[in-house]
Amino acid sequence: MGEGVPADAPRFDVVILGGGSAGCVLAARLSEDPARRVLLVEAGQDLRPGAMPPAIASPYPGRAFFNRNYTWPGLRVRMGIGYGNSAVRTERPYEQARILGGGSSINGIGANRGSPWDYAEWEAAGARGWGWEDVLPFFRMLETDAEFGDDATLHGRDGPFPIRRIPRTEHAGFVRATEAVMNRRGFASREDQNGAWEDGVFPIAVNLDASGRRASVATVYLTDAVRRRANLTIWTEARAERLVAEGRRITGALVRRGGQVVAVGAGCVIVSMGALQSPAMLLRSGIGPAGHLAAMGIPIVAERRGVGRNLQEHPSIGVSAFLRPEARLPGGDRYHIQAILRWSSGLDGTVPGDMHTAINARSGWHAVAQRIASLFSWVNKSYSQGWLELQSPSPEVPPAVDFRLLSDERDLARLAEAFRMTASAFRDPGLAAIVQDVFPSTYSEKVKVLLRPTTRNDILTRLVAPVMDRAGYVRRKVLEMAQEGTAPLDALLSDDAALRAHLLTHVGGVWHPCGTCRMGDENDPLAVCDPAGRVIGLDGLMVCDASLMPTIPCANLNVPVLMSAEKIAAGMRGRANAPM
Repeated sequence: MGEGVPADAPRFDVVILGGGSAGCVLAARLSEDPARRVLLVEAGQDLRPGAMPPAIASPYPGRAFFNRNYTWPGLRVRMGIGYGNSAVRTERPYEQARILGGGSSINGIGANRGSPWDYAEWEAAGARGWGWEDVLPFFRMLETDAEFGDDATLHGRDGPFPIRRIPRTEHAGFVRATEAVMNRRGFASREDQNGAWEDGVFPIAVNLDASGRRASVATVYLTDAVRRRANLTIWTEARAERLVAEGRRITGALVRRGGQVVAVGAGCVIVSMGALQSPAMLLRSGIGPAGHLAAMGIPIVAERRGVGRNLQEHPSIGVSAFLRPEARLPGGDRYHIQAILRWSSGLDGTVPGDMHTAINARSGWHAVAQRIASLFSWVNKSYSQGWLELQSPSPEVPPAVDFRLLSDERDLARLAEAFRMTASAFRDPGLAAIVQDVFPSTYSEKVKVLLRPTTRNDILTRLVAPVMDRAGYVRRKVLEMAQEGTAPLDALLSDDAALRAHLLTHVGGVWHPCGTCRMGDENDPLAVCDPAGRVIGLDGLMVCDASLMPTIPCANLNVPVLMSAEKIAAGMRGRANAPM
């Protein structure tokens, strides 16, 4: 670990390992100074302005998200804790982006910030300078808001990242009818998901540009003009394997590129590989819990007990229904999560707006899924914590990941409430004329196989879907096969123990991992980074991505990650605040 970087190795002022959302922002902002030489390293393929594949550019994200060319291979995780903590806990595939732009290139396109309480919570956890008033300028700085950009108190209109809403005039019949049901149940219709924090039904805020195409951070931050900067170098299809240390200073990294491992020297290394890969990089490099490093045979560079701990996600579950034709989303590439319900559980000790239900007009890209709508709920402010460790010192072996979702009883109770609420909504008289065969749904491994954008799946579903419209028996048999033997909806609603077992076994996440290299006070033994993103106890090493988050925000994580990268970059440029 202390061999140093060869004298003839290429050298940069800043080496950014990971070209996801945070890495692209850092590369663009830090290279604004022509005297600072910046290298951005990304394991996946490039994504250039004007050359975005149709599946990525599409406003419907399902084809890109489940395309294995764009995700880390072999990554499997444990989600829930299993019924009674005694059931066999199987691992499931877990999609994490492996392409320039990271999650912003393949994710669900949701673009929201979270609650002011989230950032007060960060500050209370030791992340000084990360309260709501501290982060709001960076949220404004990063965005161009199509509808509310003129409200300078909350929004921006000159930032790289476009944000707009799916207008109600474009909502499918199912979405409009569901909003009306929720209105009758006391949830008002609201306009701005990123405005005042209040419960209600909102048209969803998304990162689509003016032409309705996905806005990846790889294209809106790393524009052609930015890429032409002489001081910015971008390596794609180059996998960062390990950091190089000389004593307590990180001086570079080893990168596998073109079949060879090359060393690069750095004045500062920023690890921006995401909440699962960033802690794995630190662990492989001798930074983490001493006992685990010793078990892996890795010499200790710095003991940081919090590396890989504090792993958080939004626990999720769905209820779905087969739609009659008049309620379906019209054909073509259209965004499917057209509205969201933000609601408060009222559970003691939780914050307002701690629950989230997405109103999905379709559940996948293929012909069968286009006929299925979902009310997909997650615990927006969750408390369960998991962990991540290495299975091997080799960078070729994915880490072991255990989310331990619903290990905190508060999360289980609220997810059960969400399940009952959405099932009740599907059976409301306001939806009775447009939905058929309501059933519990999961992102099981079998369902994910069917969601892969393959020719076989396309042909198969095109053949089956029209028959499901005509024949109720066939429809129910196909839906039953997709459910992998889960209990019928009525059985779950009538038996609290059965519902509990269902949730503990089938709980999913929302691809929002965070917290594994969390910020905190330098004297906190479980903090990994200080509030500037610097790894505590080492020189020349920073972390910047969702792993910094002390607690999970009430949000899809992409926009909070962009904010964090803007804030970290501003601090490195010697500015405490965003330019006004």
